[in-house]
Amino acid sequence: MNKRTLYVTQAAVIAAIYVVLVFVFQYSSFGPIQFRIAEALTILPYFTPAAIPGVTIGCLLSNLLFRADILDVIFGTSATLIAAYLSYQLRDNKFLVPIPPIFINAIIIPWVLKFAYFEADPIPFMMLTVGAGQLVSAGILGMVLLFSLDKVKHIIFKEY
Repeated sequence: MNKRTLYVTQAAVIAAIYVVLVFVFQYSSFGPIQFRIAEALTILPYFTPAAIPGVTIGCLLSNLLFRADILDVIFGTSATLIAAYLSYQLRDNKFLVPIPPIFINAIIIPWVLKFAYFEADPIPFMMLTVGAGQLVSAGILGMVLLFSLDKVKHIIFKEY
């Protein structure tokens, strides 16, 4: 398999898994107190750069499929892209990889919730609630996933 095909395939599989996780856990994936289990996948840039478009496209498709507001589609997806890119840049230290998704989403998503969905909660409170959800999904679940996949990365994630 050539490198480009492998890259596109990995990105597509990651995007599909992200969408499926949002679908299965949609009851907790949206709103001011959100716990999007799919965000555990934001650690995948540690293993492959294909995870950057993978989680970004997964977030975009999830937001479109579940009829998110256009501001959420644009800025929520952008937050995921920025976080995935920064996680990739931090891949030399596995313990830093989940930090960008936690902080980027805690900063951007409350504004989306306020202006797209007219949430009544104050932005600083939503920064805490979104940040807490990200801490659990990207920080805890993501690190469990990272350490689990790290043992089999030579099988799952081929080099380019």
